[in-house]
Order: sequence, then structure tokens, then C-alpha cells
Amino acid sequence: MTGWLTEAVPRGRVAAFRTLVYLFVAADLAVFTPWVRTRVDVPGDLYQPLLVGRLLPLPTPTPALVGVVFWVLLVAALLAATGRAPRLLGWTVFALYFEWMIVAMSYGKVDHDRFGLLVALAVLPTAGRARHGDPTRTEAGGWALRVTQIAVICTYFLAAWAKFRFGGLDWATGSVLARAIIRRGTDLADLIAQVPHLLIVAQFGILAFELLSPLVFVLPARLRTATVGFFYSFHLVTVATITISFAPHLVAMTSFLPLEKVRPVLLARRLLRRGGGPADPTPAGSPSTVSPTAAAPATPAG
Repeated sequence: MTGWLTEAVPRGRVAAFRTLVYLFVAADLAVFTPWVRTRVDVPGDLYQPLLVGRLLPLPTPTPALVGVVFWVLLVAALLAATGRAPRLLGWTVFALYFEWMIVAMSYGKVDHDRFGLLVALAVLPTAGRARHGDPTRTEAGGWALRVTQIAVICTYFLAAWAKFRFGGLDWATGSVLARAIIRRGTDLADLIAQVPHLLIVAQFGILAFELLSPLVFVLPARLRTATVGFFYSFHLVTVATITISFAPHLVAMTSFLPLEKVRPVLLARRLLRRGGGPADPTPAGSPSTVSPTAAAPATPAG
């Protein structure tokens, strides 16, 4: 079990995952959750912190507090994406983003798609230094990725458990997807809804998918990658039909992928060289470009 939890991975994979996660945190502040800053405009009596916010305890959000968290977190996440000071900047980003999420989720609505991302932020500082493209294997980095993978799969499995806990089998046989389509469905969803019994079949399929998701850990490597691809396709269909995005969860799920093979900086350099590189100074047809076999006379047949 210990060997499975700390299975060594290339440091380049850890570096790529770290950069992706921290860049998403910066994008999350500016694109996905800028509305958190408006939470301080409502009366403080409406702030009912989550259990962890009551245990610490954390102060009631004020415009000054949320503003400081926003700007310091934004700068720290961009710096952390470079890989510098992985422990100092990593713990800073985790603490500030954790507070950002408590403010966001303490007004009556809690999103479960950020669990994997929060776990990734908590364990990445323990992975140590890692450079892009470094093939050296690290057990500390492997542990960080494995714990993130477990959090991703727990998101699916515990979602199924919650469905059974609060809805029972009525969740699968009811009109859950139908209500979602009425509220925020797309034209594609309207077409699907016209097929008799298809939504009920889809609800049973969602439950089966979530309950069986832990099997991804016992699959062979190639089949595991294909299964993760199916996970992504599931969320693609979700966005295309009922416009629900699981962007933080999808970022955390890249912990399953061989990210060390994706080198955007090297790709950009190659494209620049192809597009604006110096031309070959040797003129066409010169002796240096003529093949020796081409210059020799052809041997007669026979």
C-alpha cells in the first residue's frame, strides 16, 4: 500500500501539474469566482461559515479582508506557477485560497467540484522542487499526485453516496435531469429530452459511473488513461447540455495524465524557428545538395 501511495513519477510531471494548478488559481480569481468579492456587500448576519470556519475561527469577511486576500493570492499564485520557492509560495497559496473558498461557500451554497483542487494545493508544497522536462523520478511528487487522484475519485463516489443519502432510488427514477434542463438546458439538451425514457437511463448511468469510478486505480495504465478520457467526455456532455462546469475538478484530474510530455515552451520555440528561422544559404542545385548517386551514370540493364 505504501509503495502504491508513493509510486515515483517524473519530476517534470510534478512541475507541469504545479504550473497548471497555480495558473488556474489565478484564472479562478479573475474569471470563475470574482463574485466572491461581492459577498461583503451583504449584511454580516448572513455569513454562516462552514464548520472549519467556525473551528479555526475565521473573521467575518470585510471589504478590506477580501481585497487583501484577492490581490496577495493572485500575485502568489502567479509566482508559484514558476516553480520558485515551492514550499513558501505553495503554503501561502493554499492558505489564502482556502480562506477564499470559505468566504465563497458560507452563504448557503457549497460546490463539491473544488475538493480535488484544494487537496492538490495542500499537497503540492510537499513535493519539493521540480523542473519541467526533468525525467528524474520522485516519490514525494508521486505521493502528491496520488493523493490528488484519490480526492478526484472521492468526489465522484461521495456524490453518489449523497444521492442515495438524500434521494434514495428516487434520484434515479425521478425528474432530476428534467428539472436541470428546464432551468439551464441548451438546445442540445432539449433534443435529448424528447427521446422517451432517455433521461431516466442517463440518471442510472450517472449513478453507475460514480459508484464504479474507484475501479480506475486497478486498471492497466493504457486503459486507465482511456477511462480518464471518458471522465472528461462526461463533463463535456454536462457542459454542452446543462451548462454546469467542473473546471476546478478537471484541473485536479490532470494528475492522472503524463503531463511531462506536454512542453508548451518547447513547442512555441519550434514553431518560431519554423516560421521565422534563417533560410538555407546553399543555393539549389549546388554540388553540396546533389546526391552522389544522382550524379552517377545509370547502369544499363543487364
